[in-house]
Amino acid sequence: MTAPDRQRDDGPAPDEAATREAFFEAFGGVRGMVETTLPGLVFVLCYTITREINTPAIAALALSAVLAVARLARRDTIKHAFSGVFGVAFGAVFAMMSGDARNFYLPGMLYTLGLGVAYVVTAAAGFPLLGLVLGPVFRENLSWRTRNPGRKRAYVKSSYVWGAILLAKSAITFPIYFWGDATQLGWLRVALGIPPFLLAVYFTWIILVKAPPPIDVIAEMEAELKAKDEAEEREKRREAGGDGAGEAAPGAPEVQDGAEGAEAGRRG
Repeated sequence: MTAPDRQRDDGPAPDEAATREAFFEAFGGVRGMVETTLPGLVFVLCYTITREINTPAIAALALSAVLAVARLARRDTIKHAFSGVFGVAFGAVFAMMSGDARNFYLPGMLYTLGLGVAYVVTAAAGFPLLGLVLGPVFRENLSWRTRNPGRKRAYVKSSYVWGAILLAKSAITFPIYFWGDATQLGWLRVALGIPPFLLAVYFTWIILVKAPPPIDVIAEMEAELKAKDEAEEREKRREAGGDGAGEAAPGAPEVQDGAEGAEAGRRG
């Protein structure tokens, strides 16, 4: 362990409860998990009953839109509000155009596969995707890349965890997509919605808790700006004081001339 790492380990730890909440919300939180699962659940339920595509697709899309409007009404993050709508919309349109109910789940499956590959590739390249996602959450931005090597290793390890879980999920769902039916695929997708996510979040938290604490670069920048403002204010006061002293200087000869006049009068 390097000296900077030891220093950070000995330093004050951030508020763990607040950090945990921010960490969990970065992935959408409980509400995000529910909103991600419900449209697929509605689709597979409706499809199991009706055995046709249009009604389940429209029902799932309508539910996703209602959830997004509710988020906007609560002034929640726009990213969470619209990401679910776009995903469900792509799936609904694809399923209706192709006439295959399994295609409702294909866009989400491709996204999961691509994200899993991205986690693994970026971790192998030394620029872990999880660090990009969580850096702003912990107010460290990209400081972990050059100033906090222990934390960078934690992000690399966590990115491998996310990649492995997402790729394993893809390895389970894609065979059902190719050789199963829409009902099997739908219920499997629902079952594999929340548990793998919670598993990845749990392992990531365990890894990051043991890593050096983040460097709060936002606080550093705020301190630098405050110090700069204070220095400028002191400079302005010094200049104002210097100008006042300079204005008093011309009056000195006048006093001296008055004293010389009084002395001449006494002599006269």
